[in-house]
Amino acid sequence: MAENKIQKILRETGSEAIVTESEDFRRYLTGFGGTDGIFVADKESARLYTDARYFEAAEKALAGTDVQAVLLQSSLQVREVLKAYKSIGVAFCRTNLEQAKEYESLGLELLDAMPALSRSMAVKSKEELENIQKACTAAEAGFLKLLPELKEGMTESEAAALLEYNMRVAGASGTSFDTICAFGAGGSIPHYETGNVKLKFGDVILIDFGCKVNGYCSDITRTFLFGDDGKHEEFKKNYNIVLGAHQKVLDEGHAGMLGREADAIARNYLRDHGGLDKYFTHSLGHGIGLNIHEFPPRLSSGSNDVLAEGMVFSDEPGVYFAGEYGIRIEDSVTIADGKFRSFMKTDKKLMIL
Repeated sequence: MAENKIQKILRETGSEAIVTESEDFRRYLTGFGGTDGIFVADKESARLYTDARYFEAAEKALAGTDVQAVLLQSSLQVREVLKAYKSIGVAFCRTNLEQAKEYESLGLELLDAMPALSRSMAVKSKEELENIQKACTAAEAGFLKLLPELKEGMTESEAAALLEYNMRVAGASGTSFDTICAFGAGGSIPHYETGNVKLKFGDVILIDFGCKVNGYCSDITRTFLFGDDGKHEEFKKNYNIVLGAHQKVLDEGHAGMLGREADAIARNYLRDHGGLDKYFTHSLGHGIGLNIHEFPPRLSSGSNDVLAEGMVFSDEPGVYFAGEYGIRIEDSVTIADGKFRSFMKTDKKLMIL
């Protein structure tokens, strides 16, 4: 048969078979997302071993594909299969010492499949891009529904729970990560832990959120004002600068540029507009797919990752003023026809509720 992604990963790894128990890799290689199972593929066949809890669903999902669902009745079943090989490819970073020793007890040479997996997963197929678009659409729908539900006195946790509920109603299966909802000064901490701070008139609100559809993630951050108390002129000025940096990345980003070059677009813009680059304390972006952080690509000051057609990543410049407020504006972005293209549709001009 023609070389597919499984065969390509096998060839690049140089092993006789690929073996993984990781849920994200199993979903990527088979299209089935059950939470338990063992995937084994060689040059002739690909099999997903899963127990009775998932077998019926796996068999149905994999019908007509190159992957066969096999009912797993005993852990010894897979051990017997693996004895036929001399070498297997596993993701070293996902393989613990106990698993490695078990494989080695079968006389297997272990080769690292992670580089080949990462390269393959970095460029999304049409179906993967469609799933990410659906996840972005659901996230934005949940956010727009949240806005009129925000009330003075509600806590960050209550707002986050409403947003997560709204995203599920819009078609999400769950969140991409723990929702960050910061009222007021909490936004100055880039990875703030959502808590019980109550919303007050005039607060800056920063919400970093995302959801999953068919296993694929979205990632979005919006910063806005809950009413205007006349005390936010500096915030408004800085918001427009961050928005300018975010938009400049979208306008000038292109296939073939390096991750550090994309990062520099935003960082230089912030530097040239009030020296705000010193308040930009994280990288511009990260890869997005079945996981909320996938590498490559990295869009950071030290990244030599080449940004290619079909990659998906975040564009999220931000500035943070300790004890005062933070501003981050983030879209999930892909490269289509050589240009950066945002999955998001909502207006990013400063919103005042």
